[in-house]
Amino acid sequence: MNLLVRWALNALALWLTVSFVGGMSIASGGLWPLLVAALVIGLVNAVVRPVMVLLTLPVTLLTFGLFLLVVNGLALAVAAAISPLDIAGFGSAVWGALVLSIVSAVLSRLFADPRRRR
Repeated sequence: MNLLVRWALNALALWLTVSFVGGMSIASGGLWPLLVAALVIGLVNAVVRPVMVLLTLPVTLLTFGLFLLVVNGLALAVAAAISPLDIAGFGSAVWGALVLSIVSAVLSRLFADPRRRR
């Protein structure tokens, strides 16, 4: 999938998540804050989140992987701290990360390249 298409789908997923989850908002100003927030979330997920997963591996193993919900919430909170995304609290961050991952997966599946499907 093209990088720009994936970025647009992530921005759409973020917009839907902000619409569904209470305690999350995006700065007004049109489409640009949404695109910037989606870009920052993607960069945090590519750079910071793997380090967090590695550092919390013992706790994740003890909780049978459920601690990854907390890690995803923390990654979203880190992204919100440096982007136009605003999150009211940690609970909103965890729920937002869960909804964002589900919506993003569904959108990626819906708009996947038909030649790459198996």
